[in-house]
Amino acid sequence: MSKRDSSNNRPWLAITPGEPAGIGPDLIADLPLAQDEAEASPSACANLVVIGNAELIQQRCQTLGRAITLVPFDPEDPQPHLPGHVQVWDQPLAAAVSPGVTNPENASYVINCLDRAIEGCQSGLFDGLITGPVHKGVINQAGMAFTGHTEYLAQQTDTEQVVMMLATEGLRVALATTHLPLRDVPDAITQASLSKTLTIVDAELRRKFGIQQPRIKVCGLNPHAGEGGYLGREEIDVIIPVLEHLNAQGLNLDGPLPADTTFTPNHLPEADAVVAMYHDQGLPVLKHIGFHRAVNITLGLPIIRTSVDHGTALNIAGSGQAHPGGLFEAIRQAVAMARTCAK
Repeated sequence: MSKRDSSNNRPWLAITPGEPAGIGPDLIADLPLAQDEAEASPSACANLVVIGNAELIQQRCQTLGRAITLVPFDPEDPQPHLPGHVQVWDQPLAAAVSPGVTNPENASYVINCLDRAIEGCQSGLFDGLITGPVHKGVINQAGMAFTGHTEYLAQQTDTEQVVMMLATEGLRVALATTHLPLRDVPDAITQASLSKTLTIVDAELRRKFGIQQPRIKVCGLNPHAGEGGYLGREEIDVIIPVLEHLNAQGLNLDGPLPADTTFTPNHLPEADAVVAMYHDQGLPVLKHIGFHRAVNITLGLPIIRTSVDHGTALNIAGSGQAHPGGLFEAIRQAVAMARTCAK
């Protein structure tokens, strides 16, 4: 793969549509709208390259009645995209696709698209990666151990620990634990793991978001942040020692705070990010604020990765009901991060 021309000062971003039977291809059909919107806002402009099956995308566009011009992408001779066109790095499907009908035979296609994007980011061909929704169950049915994009990206980039952060306008929420049963959460929050999570969040807010001294609010695990030990000792035994240690090293961490009051006007204006202890502690608030406008960001990777914050929506694939707002936000966030990293 060749290093692409950066003379037009636009980041090069790879997009993987994800599950071919889901709404990923539907969202690609709306990419010209995202590009038109970006042209009106130069700071949002990027060279976008879709890594997927060109015939599938063309078929889905026809199903949706979208007029779209696909242009083949050559990794050996990368060319900036033309207005109203969508560049596609064509990848072969293993089996024909019907909207809404999954087929484990195409799991290898999903992984192949992701691998091409990762390799492109590592080689300098792309400045970042935007991922569409995948169906983890279908990939596992095909005999491939796959727990999610986040874990796969960490594995493929030899990253020991990553952090999931979701963002929408006015709020960023990072997670100390991700997809765990609630009964397993307390044991998963150790001084070592929490210290690493908070260190990653601080470092990535500096490096990829350009925040010189990040202000991070940290939720407690228990109701009322344990209420002095009467409602649990995790705050006393784990969270407080970590915060004290990291604050002494120069981080700006406030907590542990009761989660039910952290997401209020008294606290949020003073926060560049909130760290929640588990998935459903922080994400319901963020999704309430930013439904259709939330972005999933993987912190700690050597590459930039953003994603839509929704699933494959098999029940509406090919119907024209898919909302492209999440994809547009993921693009805008990736552009902003790429520009910050390039400074």
